[in-house]
Amino acid sequence: MTTDHVIRDARLADAAACAEIYEPYVRETTISFEAMPPTAEEMAGRIADAMVRHAWLVLEVDGAVAGYAYANKLGVRPAYRWACEVSIYMARDSRRRGGGRALYEELLGRLEKRGYRQAMAVISMPNGPSVGLHEALGFKQVGFHENVGFKKGEWLSVAWMQRALGEGASPGRPAEPR
Repeated sequence: MTTDHVIRDARLADAAACAEIYEPYVRETTISFEAMPPTAEEMAGRIADAMVRHAWLVLEVDGAVAGYAYANKLGVRPAYRWACEVSIYMARDSRRRGGGRALYEELLGRLEKRGYRQAMAVISMPNGPSVGLHEALGFKQVGFHENVGFKKGEWLSVAWMQRALGEGASPGRPAEPR
């Protein structure tokens, strides 16, 4: 990236900017399976939830939020607690400039430090740019669910991509994520 950028923990005050970035993904694409974009208040709740045990980071470019990446729990059963689901969304004018990769690398590093062992991404298909980013960061496709969502008049499939964090699935009981 050629401009000044900062990657930092999200604040509740970033909710409106994150909601604004996310809105076109919901309204105009099949990348998100949501039907209605969340409000700034709903986005603030999502940020607060993610920050409790996982992470939510924003990328600032020249002082403005240009993207965000976060992690949440993968499943509700206790055995899933060492795995998390990750997502990233970039503002339209900030895509394909290297900031998304830097943001995701920082997120994955923080998750490793917290003790998470696996990161999962669920990607609506087709989505070449997202698959390419995840592959560049070491994710591998581990599953594919055909025609599991319906949006914008079409059935949609999702690819599951996975990357080991830290010691991955090394033998023995891992320390609890923190």
